[in-house]
Amino acid sequence: METSSLDQYFSSRPRIFCAPGRVNIIGEHTDYNDGFVMPAAIGLDARVAITPLAADVLEIHSLQFNESVEVDLTAHNVKARTHWSDYVYGVALILQQSGYPLRGAKLVVDSGVPMGAGLSSSAALEIATALALLANAGISVSRTEIARLCQRAENEFVGTRSGIMDQFASVLARSAHVILLDCRSLHWTYLPFPTQFRFVVCNTMVKHQLASSEYNQRREECEHAVSLLKAELAGVAALRDVTEDDLEAHRHLLSPLLYARAHHVISENKRTRKAASALECQDMSALGQLMQESHISLRDDYQVSCSELDAMVNVASAVRGSYGTRMMGGGFGGSTISLVKRDEVDKFMQEMKDGYLRQTGITCESYVCSPVAGAHEEMTA
Repeated sequence: METSSLDQYFSSRPRIFCAPGRVNIIGEHTDYNDGFVMPAAIGLDARVAITPLAADVLEIHSLQFNESVEVDLTAHNVKARTHWSDYVYGVALILQQSGYPLRGAKLVVDSGVPMGAGLSSSAALEIATALALLANAGISVSRTEIARLCQRAENEFVGTRSGIMDQFASVLARSAHVILLDCRSLHWTYLPFPTQFRFVVCNTMVKHQLASSEYNQRREECEHAVSLLKAELAGVAALRDVTEDDLEAHRHLLSPLLYARAHHVISENKRTRKAASALECQDMSALGQLMQESHISLRDDYQVSCSELDAMVNVASAVRGSYGTRMMGGGFGGSTISLVKRDEVDKFMQEMKDGYLRQTGITCESYVCSPVAGAHEEMTA
């Protein structure tokens, strides 16, 4: 989004707010279980340009979809439409419901975060929108609160029962660092990421239709497991509170399906804490092994992988310079994330492209990622 290209939409110079997508190194499907995650922001972002309007409306134009919508800030009982504008209006609605009175505005939105790739394109758009609307209204809000509010927009308006990781990473990331985040307390630690490594995200180019419904179903299954376990385990409010020993001792309370779901979450929390220790020691082989174990658990216990993701992990595992690969995101398509030595990245991407094409007939896309800083206002001349 170049400032000069916005002249046709604005009569005065807009302010522009940018929010990055994210990768999650490890800690998948743990955030909505009050667990631990390890995300990092990446150099692909959503951008929102904004100028004020006198009327209590939002005039929103998407460069990506070449569509415009207008919403009334005073309207009530507005419902989501399964449309890109839900992520913009949902944020505006939650901000106002939370006591932050907004001003009318003209917004132009765009995104370089690929949709459906598991890189949190929706969270990036939500965070950029929140920063823009709050700045337009002259309101200051803490970054952790912005993450909470944008999560609420996705949960309550859009209808995806996601955890807070995506929004948190987009707004609070630090350059050259990953984040170890406790999704219950929102206590976080920045961990330096070694410059001789890169994350390579490979997009399967598929997104199976059941992804959204299965995501919400997994959350319900976890909540059901908690409701059964807490009957005999004191102090259990989420699967984060259950140890592996607890789970085995009370396995009789759960169906095989619920046991498997709980086992993934509990073991993934343990892997994530181990991964933080490995990164602190710069033991990248250990980190890569934990990523491989995470994929196996997501495939077998949580059952959110698919044939394309599994094929991609198998190809990556045989490529020199790759330390570990796993599926990333909600599942049933989207992307894998691989830990790769910097000087092996080009060779890795070519072998991934060739091997995945041979196995699936699909040409994948790849993105080389290093951790970048979180959301910010773009300074214009």
